[in-house]
Amino acid sequence: MTTLIIGATGFLGSELVRQGRSAGRATAATFRSRPGNVPGVLWHHLDLRDPLQLDAVLDAVAPELVINASSGEADWATIADGPLRLAATTARRGIRLVHVSSDSVFSGADSPYDETALPDPVTPYGGAKAAAETTVRLLHPDVVVARTSLIIGDGGSSHERIVHELPAGTREGVLFRDDVRCPVHVADLAAALWELAASGATGVFHLAGPHAVSRYELGILIARRDGIDPALLPVGRRVDSPFPGALGVRLNSTATQRRLRTRLRGAREFLRTGPGPTAAGEGPDDAPA
Repeated sequence: MTTLIIGATGFLGSELVRQGRSAGRATAATFRSRPGNVPGVLWHHLDLRDPLQLDAVLDAVAPELVINASSGEADWATIADGPLRLAATTARRGIRLVHVSSDSVFSGADSPYDETALPDPVTPYGGAKAAAETTVRLLHPDVVVARTSLIIGDGGSSHERIVHELPAGTREGVLFRDDVRCPVHVADLAAALWELAASGATGVFHLAGPHAVSRYELGILIARRDGIDPALLPVGRRVDSPFPGALGVRLNSTATQRRLRTRLRGAREFLRTGPGPTAAGEGPDDAPA
């Protein structure tokens, strides 16, 4: 089965490509600016805002599965309109679709959120992500919508870079103590997405870690792992800042985890023990915070 990874040069997309090739899967990938360099992967330029480009890439690759791991940052045309176009096109061609969404579709007012929760976004980004979820589920009968949270790795994520840059004085800002999420390790997330893709399941799934931590607590965990003095991390509250955003968004992934062999580790575990997805039931139990 040939799989096309959209957004393959991003943090999650790169890990999906790496795991796909490691498992011997036929994998193709897309890029917006420049291609990656994973051996054995064919790279295709794709802008999801361009319907002609999308058709051309699908013609060239002829995939049986598409995983959309693109982030789109703050661009509605990419975040919302792009997945609409992708869902319509892949549905017409009979191609299975896995669409990666975000906990930003929630406000935090009714936390924790399980897979049945309806989006109630409070930011433009969250609104675009929520719109994408709705359209892909309406248009595609064979789709997985996978909501996740802050994606952490072994030094390569934007969240980890911020923890290094703030004490060094190369970035301004603070880490919020009132902004709570359920971080997930990129290797666990990618393995779970591959597992869901192969399962034939459809609908909404939550792929987040079981530990709810504030961005400040997450920063402390990263700092300790990387030998940075946590006392150097500036702290504040989102409610006191000019930056809008949800507070206390906890994704409950219990129902999804029961379906998976891949165990989604919590931040307090993977920032202590390092990389590597594990099978469900292996290692210490993680109780939600």
